[in-house]
Amino acid sequence: MRIAVLGPGGVGGLVAGALERAGTDALVVARESTCETISRHGLKIQSVLLGDFAAHPSAIPRLVDPVDILVVATKATGLEDSIGRVETDPKLVLPLLNGLDHIAMLRERFAGSLVVAGTIRVEADRPRPGVVVHTSKFLMVDMACSDPAANAPMEELTQTLTHAEIPARVGSSEAQVMWSKLVRLNALACTTSAYDMPLGPIRSTPELRAELVGAIEEGCAVAAAEGAQIPVGDPLGELTAAHDTLGSSMQRDIAAGREPELDAIPGAVLRAAARHGIECPTIERLVAMIRSRVAD
Repeated sequence: MRIAVLGPGGVGGLVAGALERAGTDALVVARESTCETISRHGLKIQSVLLGDFAAHPSAIPRLVDPVDILVVATKATGLEDSIGRVETDPKLVLPLLNGLDHIAMLRERFAGSLVVAGTIRVEADRPRPGVVVHTSKFLMVDMACSDPAANAPMEELTQTLTHAEIPARVGSSEAQVMWSKLVRLNALACTTSAYDMPLGPIRSTPELRAELVGAIEEGCAVAAAEGAQIPVGDPLGELTAAHDTLGSSMQRDIAAGREPELDAIPGAVLRAAARHGIECPTIERLVAMIRSRVAD
């Protein structure tokens, strides 16, 4: 199995590095400057789960030759530009972006491929090109596809990922896979970014915990309308068990002066809520606070 990873940032770099270390034919597709760094120095992974290691996947600025799997691990804000680097149709495309709307975009672009719904649960960052820091022990890739033709390649991919020490599984439905992550991520991203605090103080401060719970409850209501059954206790339980210093990629993006994924994460929830006439006052209030922070 030949796997290309588009976007070797925190998520993509971790996946590509783990696959290459496990003996998979893995390569990364990135900007020319990033390719040069990885070609010279490799990918340096610092992971509390997988250990510290260096991997040396091939790094190319454009994907022209056929591959079995394309893992798309860019930010949602950079997806449109990044997919221009891919000039072939892989057999299967696994997106690991935040949000929902990228699925339709990728299915339109890769009409000759099987594009599955996919998510990854991970806390990883790229402090500089070629370096990935994975700071918590939770790691899971979920995928699903309504097309039965995807079943066999998804099962093969889960085995390949698991062999590389990246737990992976095939879910019951696309909606269940996507919303199971989005409800939790949206609540975490919105609260940590609005208040610029890690999860611990948010959980331990009653009024802030109420915001966290409110965002989860509203997200679960929207998920149910979209065909996914997410008990409030599931995302709340995950966030209750998470370590106190857990933050979010949105919070890190704001701190670094990068564009936050407001449209991809809470935007996706609020658009779905509007389709079903569901009110989400907590999420809307948190988004307004984040926009105010970014504007300042």
